[in-house]
Amino acid sequence: MLLRTMVIWLLLMVLAIGNAAFRTMIITPWIGEQIEHIMSTIILCIIIFLVSWFFLLWINPISARNALCIGLVWFIMTIAFEFIAGHFLFGNSWGKLFADYNIFKGRIWIFVLLTNLLSPRIVFALRQIK
Repeated sequence: MLLRTMVIWLLLMVLAIGNAAFRTMIITPWIGEQIEHIMSTIILCIIIFLVSWFFLLWINPISARNALCIGLVWFIMTIAFEFIAGHFLFGNSWGKLFADYNIFKGRIWIFVLLTNLLSPRIVFALRQIK
């Protein structure tokens, strides 16, 4: 289950990087950085939920607790990627990285992390109803 969880996280990262590239090249010049940040965050949250919906059965959690553990792995790996790659690979300052978590300044990146954490558990619950 852990290997499959990590494979799907890699898929999520490819999609997130694609979302960021699309945002930077296409959306930002039209509507500005703040609105595109919000739009991009919402789009990424939807992508994460859809990936959870389509791939959770393949990961095959056996319980709600397992589904929450999948989300926890995605959450931790995303934070690690954000800070390690964001700083050392992409050259962003620590201040800039932490600024994306300042909800009082309109930065809603935290919702991506919460979606990573909770979407496997929510999808598991929804699929149990079926």
